[in-house]
Amino acid sequence: MSHLPEFLTSRWDRKGNELLVGELRISSIVERHGTPLFIYDRNILEQKYAALRKVLPERFSVCYSVKANPHPAFLKFFLDKGCGLEVASGGEFYQARSAGCPPDKILFAGPGKTQAELALVIADGIGEIHAESELEIERISQLSRRLGHRTRVAIRVNPAEESRGGAMQMGGRSAPFGVDEEKLEPLLQRIAQDPYLRFQGIHLFVGTQILDQGVLLAQYRSGVEIARRTARISHTQIHTLDFGGGWGIPYFRGDSELGLESLRRGLLELMSATEGEPCFAGTTFIVEPGRFLAGEAGVYVTTVNDIKTSRGKNYLILDGGMNHHLAASGNLGQVVRRNFPIAILNRLDDPATQLCDLVGPLCTPLDTLGRGVTLPSARVGDLVGVFQSGAYARTASPLGFLSHPAPAEVWVQDGQDFLIRRRGASQDALRDVIPLGSVVESIS
Repeated sequence: MSHLPEFLTSRWDRKGNELLVGELRISSIVERHGTPLFIYDRNILEQKYAALRKVLPERFSVCYSVKANPHPAFLKFFLDKGCGLEVASGGEFYQARSAGCPPDKILFAGPGKTQAELALVIADGIGEIHAESELEIERISQLSRRLGHRTRVAIRVNPAEESRGGAMQMGGRSAPFGVDEEKLEPLLQRIAQDPYLRFQGIHLFVGTQILDQGVLLAQYRSGVEIARRTARISHTQIHTLDFGGGWGIPYFRGDSELGLESLRRGLLELMSATEGEPCFAGTTFIVEPGRFLAGEAGVYVTTVNDIKTSRGKNYLILDGGMNHHLAASGNLGQVVRRNFPIAILNRLDDPATQLCDLVGPLCTPLDTLGRGVTLPSARVGDLVGVFQSGAYARTASPLGFLSHPAPAEVWVQDGQDFLIRRRGASQDALRDVIPLGSVVESIS
């Protein structure tokens, strides 16, 4: 794949000049399902999960972070592996339960949980709620008393010290997420005095998209120290120590993959350091990967609909854009906008000779999926793929913007492709609208 970064070649195969997903030609998938669409390769999910489990010591449990990709196919895949699920809304809790996840294998985090959401999960016997403020603890207590439940509560902690070296680390600064470490003691005392609350442990808020294993290990060591201090203050064992997510994947040229072997050795050393400590005697250590597990398994596929040159600059105009894949456009948190890995999927070996921008069908300059990309000289009808699109892609995008139909989703497994979400239709934009006439009649 001459115009792709090397880190993709270990995940994706080809036949001749064309991308293979599983054993299927990309052109055959598109012939059956059209574009734009997201395609997910179960084999890559298997590879990523196996790599994760190889790194983690036996005492670690995995809770897949539903926000990365909440499609039921992903949830069922990870549930079948024995994972729990981490949710951040009542809607994600509903999806987790609908996928067959027992309530006691679900963790609920997030800074803005509503009364209705808390009541829903408490009544269903959720595994843990990760409280993020004093007020939230009060709400959990009141609802638990009203419903006659004793609810398991952990505290999500914003560490006092910052770890450096990766992307978007937290700690040592203000944040809307979690409780500042220095405010832990009164909250622990509050929980200990409440018969309707059961203290479980600590959930760390440390960051996202971290590619430096040294940063992760430093944060994990800090988490163990916070848990030790918590045990001393609360005079109890730590039932769960949740290190959160944060494991990154390479997106851009120059990115390095996480050093998994070094991370494995560091985690074994960390576990060895906790052996024999009473506070960790029954502790379950938890990680909540989402992007690391799901991100590399997806590719967003579009068709070149038009080609134009404007004042010396070449544009490929695609049939999908930022409304389907906001992250690839750079409008989902990137300060400096860089291109996701992009290729012409039906001409992988053609020489990359044309400098161009790749834009979607929306009438806004924000709708740009690639800036200054060098690709083979394109033709109308060529298939353009945006890789690393299994996480924070469709589900994190403004699908309703300009009322274009939503993209389909396809799951590839054992040499077969399965449509797992139908393509949207133009009339979908009105499906939840109450006709104005009905409203006027009701008011009159």
